Amino acid sequence: MVKKKREVKEKLTKFEIARLIGSRALQISEGAPFLMKFTKKELDSMNYDIIEIAKKEFEAGILPIEIKRVLPHTDN
Repeated sequence: MVKKKREVKEKLTKFEIARLIGSRALQISEGAPFLMKFTKKELDSMNYDIIEIAKKEFEAGILPIEIKRVLPHTDN
């Protein structure tokens, strides 16, 4: 029996993105330092909203969080 290797898309689902941003926002709310440099003007424009800060960090691709997907096992 030859097992086929599954292809894994590198695109994140909307649920994974929400989880990443939410986890990072929680870290920031508990006192973790920002991973990006923000000017006072940028922080004021975002109203110091931790969700917006986490989104900016996610868009920059610098979040130190990994997603590990569990793929279903098939015997075909």
